[in-house]
Amino acid sequence: MSETTSLMGSQAASSPAAPAPETCPGGDDFVRRHIGPRPSDLPAMLEVCGYGSMDDLIRDVVPASIRLATPLRLPAAATEHALLAELKGLASRNRVCRSYLGMGYHDCIVPPVIQRNVFENPGWYTQYTPYQSEIAQGRLEALLNFQTLVTDLTGMDIANASLLDEATAAAEAVTMCHGLKGGDTRPVVWVSRQVHPQTQAVVRTRAEALGLQVRTGDSPGDDNLEDVFAVLLQYPDTTGAARDLTETAAQVHEAGGMVIVAADLLSLTQLKPPGEMDADVVVGSAQRFGVPLGYGGPHAAYFATRDACKRHMPGRLIGVSKDARGRPALRLTLQTREQHIRREKATSNICTAQVLLAVMASMYAVYHGPDGLRRIAARIHQFALRLAEALKQAGLVVGPDAFFDTIHVTLEPARADALVQRAEAAGINLRRLGPDQVGIALDETVDESDVRDLVRLFQVEGGGEFELTGAAPEVVPASLRRTTDFLTHPVFHRHHSETEMLRYIRRLESRDLSLTLSMIPLGSCTMKLNAAAEMHPVSWPEFARLHPFAPRHQAEGYAVLFGQLESWLAEATGFAAVSLQPNAGSQGEYAGLLVIREYHHRRGEAHRNICLIPTSAHGTNPASAVMAGMKVVPVKCDAQGNIDVADLKARAAEHAATLAALMVTYPSTHGVFEETIQEVCRIVHEQGGQVYMDGANMNAQVGLCRPADMGADVCHLNLHKTFCIPHGGGGPGMGPIGVAAHLAPYLPQHPVVDTGATEGIGAIAAAPWGSPSILPISWMYIRLMGAAGLTEATQYAILNANYIARRLQHHFPVLFKGRQGLVAHECILDLRQFKTVTVEDVAKRLMDFGFHAPTVSWPVAGTLMVEPTESESKEELDRFCDALISIHGEIQAVESGRIDAINNPLKNAPHPASVVTADTWDRPYTREQAAYPAAWLREHKFWPSVGRIDNVYGDRNPVCSCAGMEAYL
Repeated sequence: MSETTSLMGSQAASSPAAPAPETCPGGDDFVRRHIGPRPSDLPAMLEVCGYGSMDDLIRDVVPASIRLATPLRLPAAATEHALLAELKGLASRNRVCRSYLGMGYHDCIVPPVIQRNVFENPGWYTQYTPYQSEIAQGRLEALLNFQTLVTDLTGMDIANASLLDEATAAAEAVTMCHGLKGGDTRPVVWVSRQVHPQTQAVVRTRAEALGLQVRTGDSPGDDNLEDVFAVLLQYPDTTGAARDLTETAAQVHEAGGMVIVAADLLSLTQLKPPGEMDADVVVGSAQRFGVPLGYGGPHAAYFATRDACKRHMPGRLIGVSKDARGRPALRLTLQTREQHIRREKATSNICTAQVLLAVMASMYAVYHGPDGLRRIAARIHQFALRLAEALKQAGLVVGPDAFFDTIHVTLEPARADALVQRAEAAGINLRRLGPDQVGIALDETVDESDVRDLVRLFQVEGGGEFELTGAAPEVVPASLRRTTDFLTHPVFHRHHSETEMLRYIRRLESRDLSLTLSMIPLGSCTMKLNAAAEMHPVSWPEFARLHPFAPRHQAEGYAVLFGQLESWLAEATGFAAVSLQPNAGSQGEYAGLLVIREYHHRRGEAHRNICLIPTSAHGTNPASAVMAGMKVVPVKCDAQGNIDVADLKARAAEHAATLAALMVTYPSTHGVFEETIQEVCRIVHEQGGQVYMDGANMNAQVGLCRPADMGADVCHLNLHKTFCIPHGGGGPGMGPIGVAAHLAPYLPQHPVVDTGATEGIGAIAAAPWGSPSILPISWMYIRLMGAAGLTEATQYAILNANYIARRLQHHFPVLFKGRQGLVAHECILDLRQFKTVTVEDVAKRLMDFGFHAPTVSWPVAGTLMVEPTESESKEELDRFCDALISIHGEIQAVESGRIDAINNPLKNAPHPASVVTADTWDRPYTREQAAYPAAWLREHKFWPSVGRIDNVYGDRNPVCSCAGMEAYL
């Protein structure tokens, strides 16, 4: 594979090597371990589906007109051992220097008890988004701790359960404030020049697409704020300066605007919190709370605001409710804000969070407690004070006047250049702050010897020998120091020994159902195996400890990995170029639409702003279109769930002059390979539009067909689905986009790092390559599988879905089917025929069988959308089918009146151990029926920790921090 492949635009036609023989020496056949069914299971499964061979099945599922004629041109499959050695060689080409660059990214110490038991633990990283709250209580508690950490440190009323990165969080804050305060007379967001440059860039990208104006300056007090709906400030700012923002906030509020503060979370253990300075929104990153740098991600951003804004806040919010027995229980609250409900009226397209990283940050706070966090912050601050004092004594000009961990030294430009070069030669990265300043940002990992190394670097500039002083005067005025307590809840005081911390982590893990326990058959979510060999490199320091803004030549290993991965993804999709910057599927949608928008603008057709979207589309689709400055026009679906081609033609013709794009999911959201996909693309192209393909269902395409070959112009890929990056309980994700050649020039740029894009759209994410440290997972997966293995995985994903559909069709009708009565990689089971039992009852009852429910009531209310993936064995598929068949028998008993319509196993599900073992049992069915409805549960039983949760109560009484729990205990 060429190592000179463009990092933002790999040419699929020239980069991939010709396929080599698919052999794995030594019998190490990873493909057989990734794919669940054994070869000996294949005949029986095909027989259930009515076929004699896999080829015959696939021939009837995938339309012949779009099937690939030749295998994918990808490297040959290799063994785990050989690939780990190869990847270690790539990693060794990354040079891990001491980076004092700051800008929202800091090296930190990951407590080993958290690294081993959360970060590297499949019990935490293979969980799904906590939509089924009864089997997600552990993760929800950890996220509630995260929300409490954020609200306490920022001094705000409420915080969400994390966002993608600091820059995205700032952009989300701007959007929210515009919804609350903006309008025709207030179209401007004022952004301080001292906000981190990547944040400024992402905010500008978001604002311009929405038709908003960005104005920058040094102080909002120097500007006319009459047309400003919000002001964005950094605290401490990007130069390190810590200033009291109280007066500024008062000026902005008097002018009718809102105040957004991007704040360093660790500094708030020492500095006056923004909430006490009257901020309206506070955003930032929790990265330095024990989350590796990872060359830029993934990291958990935070978003905190006033209580009055909570129903407008983007992202997920964890709240305290109660279960059927009135006991406290946690759940996602105020979910009417989710995009699947609000669609084009949504104010955000964010549908994922950074759950795994937010959990790590919350555990870091639990482990250290408030006193430990104060000590860590105070130690960093003291080193910064001593360094600044030593440099001042040498006659150097050091600023700012008040700081937490970041200082800058003013030098002549030539001397500054020489200093930075001399530092890098010594393995130290310093930041250039303009032509005549050098910035130094200290972090938790710094010790005395590190600071002495910095002093020695500056000795030439200082004109002589000078040493660190033992102490240095405080530069933060008393009025700017924190005086209020934080993290007073007992959870932050109980677990400071490793023994107690280990037990707390394990206790929470035991309350969550993950892939370590059973299949998670969620349609459109692809919860497949995340192999240990794929996950292993994520913790390597060569990948984990690089600063995202380190000089490019220090990341040669990453550069090669990016180039190879881009070229392989380009080959898998048929596109000319790939951008890895979008760090979630929703961000991929947004980026792809902005690329289309830019293409029209560059061709003098900026008036093209209509986006056609089928009514069956993912909810993020219309939300992304609106965020990209487009107007949504729905397209009907027919009775079979396919795009109504006649209606598409009519809508495309009606909006021919202004048509920008069509968004289409393939296979369809209904789980079918639509025969008309090429005609659909042609209709849009004939009217001057572009076709955006949502890649959520690529697990049914890889190796069999390609989006570009069907006529798509853009497609995003959920690497956290099809390409094995784990869901992490609801994040991290990665959503890179592939584009056709005519769109390649418009892929995202970055303001700090040259990514190779020169004409592209503005930055989408804070880091130039999104969340790079998890990309080795997909690199390993593709190399372990090879072209033949990837194709076989897709075939088995389709087989497994059809096997389930055929086994269950007489109990739960399959709602949509393609040719020959077949589905793609997922199927929709129809439960609407039942009068008394609801789809929610079935979802909760599945918990008693040890299963996570499939996707509930989407895309059709009253249905279950099932996607088994290729990684589940025939035994597991049968266990799941047997559970649903058993539940069908219970439904029949309820519907026929043989058992009570209210007091029955379905309506009372799930059944926690505390209910089953209680002294009193007043139900007309046995405890065994409640807890052990299947024989296999005697061997291993997962117990939900709470009963059915009262969702209505939780929405009416949102309590979203730990302090609220006390009222229930």
